[in-house]
Amino acid sequence: MDRDSGIERCGGSGRIIGRLGVFKMGRTLLDKVWEAHAVRELPNGQTQLFIGLHLVHEVTSPQAFQMLRERGLNVRYPDRTFATVDHIIPTDGAERPFADGMAEQMFVAIEDNLAGTGIPFFTRSGGRQGIVHVIGPELGLTQPGMTIACGDSHTSTHGAFGSIAFGIGTSQVRDVLATQTMAVGKPRCRRITVDGKLAAGVYAKDVILAIIGKLGVQGGAGYAYEYAGEVFDGMTMDERMTVCNMSIEGGARVGYVNPDATTYAYIAGREYAPAGNDLVKAGAWWGAMASDENAVYDDETALEGDLIPPMVTWGINPGQVVGVDSRIPSPADVHGPERQSIQEALDHMQLRAGGSITGIPIDVAFVGSCTNSRISDLREAARIVEGRRVPKKIKALAVPGSQRVKAEAEAEGLHEIFRSAGFEWREAGCSMCLAMNPDKLVSDQVCASSSNRNFKGRQGSPFGRTLLMSPAMVAAAAVAGEVVDVRSMIPVSG
Repeated sequence: MDRDSGIERCGGSGRIIGRLGVFKMGRTLLDKVWEAHAVRELPNGQTQLFIGLHLVHEVTSPQAFQMLRERGLNVRYPDRTFATVDHIIPTDGAERPFADGMAEQMFVAIEDNLAGTGIPFFTRSGGRQGIVHVIGPELGLTQPGMTIACGDSHTSTHGAFGSIAFGIGTSQVRDVLATQTMAVGKPRCRRITVDGKLAAGVYAKDVILAIIGKLGVQGGAGYAYEYAGEVFDGMTMDERMTVCNMSIEGGARVGYVNPDATTYAYIAGREYAPAGNDLVKAGAWWGAMASDENAVYDDETALEGDLIPPMVTWGINPGQVVGVDSRIPSPADVHGPERQSIQEALDHMQLRAGGSITGIPIDVAFVGSCTNSRISDLREAARIVEGRRVPKKIKALAVPGSQRVKAEAEAEGLHEIFRSAGFEWREAGCSMCLAMNPDKLVSDQVCASSSNRNFKGRQGSPFGRTLLMSPAMVAAAAVAGEVVDVRSMIPVSG
């Protein structure tokens, strides 16, 4: 009991006893969605959780389907699973068979595995192919109050809609295919509030990098992140998806934003979204799933949006990040294991402690990935490169996240802006985010990337060096040939 306030929490009862009686504590969206989808509590303390939407792609599904065959099991609810190809698909052409034998083999495997199951398969021939975390929202599959699972760590993206979305392993993919449920422990909930207003040239990518920089890459271990405050309230759905996408990079299992009018407006009219009266009913339920005003959190933290600058990673994990106007840290400034980590990063990145993050020469610029390949990302990058030219020594790629994003960008003429500036305009796919397709770094090339991970070898070469930043910052680095502050390149009219 807090003797000053006269308040006593009743452990596990959801009640607070005070001088004026018993008050019911509010619940978070995490609490509500969890309760709505819990099948039962398991002896080990985990929950058997019903999964409302299951997304599969070509990388983590083959073994899962094989496990089903070995057990003589069928897909339990094929209408709740949707498939696409994204990781291995080449973005410089779609001719079959693919030149990469492994990629072709994986494509054939998912075709064979899906045959006869009734699971919809979004391929290029149908015009709906794309990165799994891009097409789910754009097709209206992703909706508030859902539990969503996919054999990909960045499934947290879908939390932007007020859903609880998990990245899962192959054995869990099998479980969901066979039972539409999975065993999982409920995380604690941390609310991260960012108030104020972002300055021009500062984007959602900068916000999530600033959060990870503050809390660390393991700061979210055991937590779900609820993003709140004026900055998130003002974000578009594309921006919220960028933030939730990288929750996993901060160690959190899931990340979400409470659904609101912005969410509902995005969903309305999409292919798999409810319509008419069903949409009205759904909207009422979605709103009821949002966190209560008096919800109780396990932890809270806050940042000031006005103070966030454009961010750039300098090291080998997303937490090794600084503002573009800051200096690269020195091992001498810290103690313990972190000192060794900083030195390892400096050695790999070939950077000098105390040096400026600006002025680092780049070899490759990549705009794309499930983090930043949506239409608004491409618009911001195009705005920076328009009327400018990428030096010939720089390889620059602009890769839309889906065929629909590509079509929309081309309808606006963005592809011509990119091409005129010296960018390669590609087909939809994961591309240079990871080394599972032909788009890879060579030797110790430095890549300015709008993707989500800067681990050693992530982009194909064990010696490759990745600098994470916003699409606009990537565009600025591409035309400058080095890391620069995008704020110096923003058109005055913008």
